[in-house]
Amino acid sequence: MIPKVHTQIIELGDGRTISIETGKLAKQADGSVVVRMGDAMLLATVVSARNASPGIDFLPLTVDYREKFAAAGRYPGGFFKREARPSTEEILTMRLVDRVLRPLFPKDYHAETQVMIQLMSHDENVMPDALAGLAASACIALSDIPFDGPISEVRVARIDGEFIVNPSRAQLEQADIDLMVGASADSVSMVEGEMDEVSEEEMTEAIKIAHEAIKIQCTAQDALAEKVGRKEIRAYDAEANDEELEQKIYELAYQKCYDIAKIGSSKQERTEKFSALKEEITALFSEEEIEEKGGLISKYFGKAQKAAVRNLTLNEGLRLDGRKTTEIRPIWCEVNYLPSTHGSAIFTRGETQALATVTLGTSREANQVDMPTYQGEEKFYLHYNFPPFSTGEARPLRGTSRREIGHGNLAQRALSGMVPDDCPYTVRVVSEVLESNGSSSMATVCAGTMALMDAGIQLKKPVSGIAMGLISDGEKYAVLSDILGDEDHLGDMDFKVTGTADGITACQMDIKIKGLSYEILVNALKQAREGRLHILGKLTETIAKPAEDVKPHAPKMVTRTIPGDYIGALIGPGGKVIQELQKETNTTIVIEEVDEQGVVEILGTDQDGIDAVLRKIDAITFKPKVGSVYEVKVVKILDFGAVVEYLDAPGNEVLLHISELAWERTNNVTDIVKLGDVIDVKYFGIDARTKKPKVSRKALLPRPPRPDKKSEK
Repeated sequence: MIPKVHTQIIELGDGRTISIETGKLAKQADGSVVVRMGDAMLLATVVSARNASPGIDFLPLTVDYREKFAAAGRYPGGFFKREARPSTEEILTMRLVDRVLRPLFPKDYHAETQVMIQLMSHDENVMPDALAGLAASACIALSDIPFDGPISEVRVARIDGEFIVNPSRAQLEQADIDLMVGASADSVSMVEGEMDEVSEEEMTEAIKIAHEAIKIQCTAQDALAEKVGRKEIRAYDAEANDEELEQKIYELAYQKCYDIAKIGSSKQERTEKFSALKEEITALFSEEEIEEKGGLISKYFGKAQKAAVRNLTLNEGLRLDGRKTTEIRPIWCEVNYLPSTHGSAIFTRGETQALATVTLGTSREANQVDMPTYQGEEKFYLHYNFPPFSTGEARPLRGTSRREIGHGNLAQRALSGMVPDDCPYTVRVVSEVLESNGSSSMATVCAGTMALMDAGIQLKKPVSGIAMGLISDGEKYAVLSDILGDEDHLGDMDFKVTGTADGITACQMDIKIKGLSYEILVNALKQAREGRLHILGKLTETIAKPAEDVKPHAPKMVTRTIPGDYIGALIGPGGKVIQELQKETNTTIVIEEVDEQGVVEILGTDQDGIDAVLRKIDAITFKPKVGSVYEVKVVKILDFGAVVEYLDAPGNEVLLHISELAWERTNNVTDIVKLGDVIDVKYFGIDARTKKPKVSRKALLPRPPRPDKKSEK
């Protein structure tokens, strides 16, 4: 049977279009669509279980995004020619989609739900990650799954002052703003991106451009759902509620929670006090009531606690640790803490601490990116580790989490633009989070900045970062600088902003309330700027500018460009020359051919070894100039001349013919020069008769006068 296909077209306003198609593929899923832009095609499906698993009190949502190598006509790398675990870039796309979708499912919907998005066809002029949110939302909109959508996501770039929605990768390389924005038709809910030191107003303008494009895409999803025929939303077992119990718990807990919050204590102290209060209230109920409604008692206590903490901030401008809304926690920093690393720094802000290290290497250590949609390398990259002890927990280690990848990527984007383009090193920054109560990703940015400066990387400008929060009741609102972990959960918006003294370099926002005005957003960003500059001052008090050079034990890097014709001579047969040279000089030498030139990287801790490599390169690539005078050493005596070696290029030898030793007739070479003598010669180029290089000593000597023929008679 021929399937009935429904399609909806979205105009981007510049001749490009996006189509959403359903009815042809994956019809056993609860919802499925194919989103196409140019030749790029993504298949998105959603399936949700009909019943929640017993004991589950959260939404087990999985968002999976994969790029198939066949989509670009390529084979997967490695021994097994099959796609395996997701790449970093795929995980980052999953996080972007998840963060917009998750808050829009009903809070009491706990059925296992899986959204799968896969790139089936690639177009080099289309970046598919910007279409993933649209595809995910469209397939949910066509299902019977309860969802307060639709939503969409777009990328906005500014190129030469003009904003472009969903640019190509080539266009993005020219942009000074690169933002991914997720939103419904009513409200922006997610922003993430990097910028070239832009202002708060410029960033807000980019968000507005993105939201206008998203509104059109949401309308298109609604139109497609109408074409297909909207499904009746499925019934599901909602959470049990007890209004009388909720009111009782509120009356018992609210004021006491308010009083605990108002004390302004440390994380551990207030945790213990809140736990003791919860136990005290729970003890008022019988064992039968606790067995039957223990979950509700815990839930309602949490609601009362959240309301108390929020109201304390809105009514009195006070926070859990006693700070005012604009106040930053105490900061202390230290650089050069680890003696053996190439650079290190500690950044501690309140109960959050990050230890960053820097490692310097050659291009051989660059991070290789091999995806169906992009192949390249990163010469600057940052890894973020979040061990369980940082929050006082003991839990299993199960590899690098998606959260660690996302936080590390944010910090990397914050710093990468400040690493100079002519930095010769591959630079790896690693952040070890040692304590966490508040944003450890922003602590990573601060520690990373200082560690890079300590390592001698000549950053254009230092970068700092701050995590902000927002609490609003619809009439009043409070913007919180340098939020705690608890404030991250109870607030209506949390956002992280990084930048230099001159502008924003990266941001990440999650907005949990509808209808947030751009005026509040700009005010929040300006308050963030004040906090960011305060933190930046603390960093520059610790290390005012980058170290002038790398540490004595760190490798020094020298780059030399040679003609492509000499690459083979420097490598030698089977790599013999370069291997022996590395061994003799205790250096690492990497050669790469770029535009028919050889780019030679020399890495070593001993300057004498580096200088020896440079001399060898000079010797191999030495090419004397016609008419120039060179100092040479006699290395061999022959009957018909002397073999001499250029002192400026050891190993480069040339024959000085006996006839070019002196103006007078020379019978024996040793009458003029001896082995080991150092003399000057003039280079005449290739001799037309012998086809060999010609040098002369006599050309530099005064020519004797010609004999007078009359006097001879």
